[in-house]
Amino acid sequence: MKPVVEYATLDDLDALAPLFDGYRQFYGQPSDIQRAHDWLKARIGQQQSMVLLAKHDGEPAGFTQLYPMYSSVRTTRIWVLNDLFVAAGFRRHGVARALLDAATEFAKEDGAAFVMLETTRDNDAARALYRAAGWQEDETQWYSRLL
Repeated sequence: MKPVVEYATLDDLDALAPLFDGYRQFYGQPSDIQRAHDWLKARIGQQQSMVLLAKHDGEPAGFTQLYPMYSSVRTTRIWVLNDLFVAAGFRRHGVARALLDAATEFAKEDGAAFVMLETTRDNDAARALYRAAGWQEDETQWYSRLL
């Protein structure tokens, strides 16, 4: 069965929090379901992000979270696909691709100029997925300064 992707609401927090917690753990953070729940509640409740929830056979399987940004040059909104996670038991079932496609469609419907994301150069699986889904890699250098 093909994954179904929906816009997440506050009613989806109990399904989303374990996925978001798994995402954070993947990046080396300690498990903290309450923190995950509170973060998502604030982002969704204050309309600071768009969260898409994928279900496979009715079960929460993955999510993506996009944050708005703006392009002064294009004088339009752009979206940053900041988070993408698929639970281990649902990988290789088209969930990530469905989330990417839904994120692209959402941004298009919103009138955004583009959607952007970044991943590490050694994340070969993700990079292959993004290329297969029509995303373009470039050599842009991003710099950050920890505060």
